[in-house]
Amino acid sequence: MNLGFEDLTTKVLEQLKTIAKSETVIGQHFNIGDFTCVPVVKINLGFGSGGGSGEAQKQGKGSGSGIGGGINIVPVAFLVAKGDTIQLLSIGKNTIIESVMENLPDIIEKFKNKQEE
Repeated sequence: MNLGFEDLTTKVLEQLKTIAKSETVIGQHFNIGDFTCVPVVKINLGFGSGGGSGEAQKQGKGSGSGIGGGINIVPVAFLVAKGDTIQLLSIGKNTIIESVMENLPDIIEKFKNKQEE
């Protein structure tokens, strides 16, 4: 298959886009006993391309191009549910955002209770 530079670039970008969709970040749920677990991952993408052309009098014409892409998928947390309780179990260091997400169900419940009073 002989693809042009633009066609090859488009194909690589389409593949990276397919990999980095929301279903990849929030993975397929699975069950462990009474618990439902949903993996959450961090995705890093890299992409580079280049091309060239030139002429050498003794060796004829020259041209070249190259495309590369890479992906790094790292699990960062699991959403775990049992009944009406949902928790975010972080993998690694806790950040402010992760702490808020962990406590979000409790915050919502307390807010609802205050509204009902």
